[in-house]
Amino acid sequence: MSEASSISNLSENGVNLAYDKNNPFLATITERRQLSGPNSPKNTQHIVVDISGSGIEYVCGESLGVYVTNDEATVKELITALDFDPNALVTLPKTEDPITLHEALLKHLSIAQPTKKFLLFMQEHLADPAEQKTLEDILADKEAFDQYSHNRELIDLAEDFKSASFTPQEYIEQLRRLVPRLYSIATSPLAYPNEVHFTLDVLHYETHGRKRIGVATTYLAERAPMNEAVVPVFLAKSNFHLPEDKDTDVIMVGPGTGVAPFRGFVQERKLNKSKGRSWLFFGNPYRAEDYLYGEEWDTALEEGHLTKLDLAFSRDQDHKIYVQDKMKENAQELWEWLQNGAYFYVCGDAQRMAKDVDATLLEIAQTQGGMSEEDAKLYIKTLKKEKRYQRDVY
Repeated sequence: MSEASSISNLSENGVNLAYDKNNPFLATITERRQLSGPNSPKNTQHIVVDISGSGIEYVCGESLGVYVTNDEATVKELITALDFDPNALVTLPKTEDPITLHEALLKHLSIAQPTKKFLLFMQEHLADPAEQKTLEDILADKEAFDQYSHNRELIDLAEDFKSASFTPQEYIEQLRRLVPRLYSIATSPLAYPNEVHFTLDVLHYETHGRKRIGVATTYLAERAPMNEAVVPVFLAKSNFHLPEDKDTDVIMVGPGTGVAPFRGFVQERKLNKSKGRSWLFFGNPYRAEDYLYGEEWDTALEEGHLTKLDLAFSRDQDHKIYVQDKMKENAQELWEWLQNGAYFYVCGDAQRMAKDVDATLLEIAQTQGGMSEEDAKLYIKTLKKEKRYQRDVY
């Protein structure tokens, strides 16, 4: 950005209004707090990020994009396995200025799950016939490729196919960019105008005899320095918003970390004195260990800022109970809320939970609304068209 264009993007108080995906603001992590208990199967963290001076103005339901870096130790291990010089200069695609290989792999390129394109590239550069045959078998069909590539990273390929020979430049040209991660904002700007809060599960696991980490979650929860303006962020707009009419009822389904935006929703409706009713469905494995923001929900219920709270702790009894089961238990009342104009929100896992919740809502429309399956599907479609059924799933 030129000096002239930089000046034109300053407000009267000197705040840069041009922060976006291509020009992120360097924010500061000011707090990390574990939400899950010591015996929980998850490590769920509450992260506070200070955005003072950014000019970023967010709305409940939006997300903050974060540019993360790869793990330093993993990058060094990969470079060593490839027998490359970390200071070798490379040029990223669509750029002009060379940078070191170390910087490219640390800050700009994904070193996680390999693509089929990358395996084909490896195949072309193998000298060992046995390794060539192994890779040929992996690439022979989709099932073999999926089985091999699942939970493997580039470090695994470097160790499995040691006879590969290529230059650092040829290597980095095959890699995908390290893309920013989007995190649902767990706050209301009315409560925290200069902060955003995240709720995330920190990933540590082991596959194929190697310890792995979640690149983004460990960056935010463990690796990024505290109280230093070094975390590049930008606002990601969305349509996942509260109703314009503050007196409208809302039904929120957010198990696990999917509860994050609803913390902001409840804060917002408390501070803007909304008269509409609020109903939260929350689930996790164990109440004693995984009742995320439990004290806040209990207080909101006691003070009337939450009208109803239904909890589904799946492992606290012999049979598993999920949020969709709680929806079925309350089918009649849930249908009455919808008939009264309530908005319905879902946040969290797209693969299973969101599909199960969608199927349950369809079932409720049939059993409580007396609709055929076809009419129920049309009803759900109309809810979405009217923005009364909104999803933030991942």
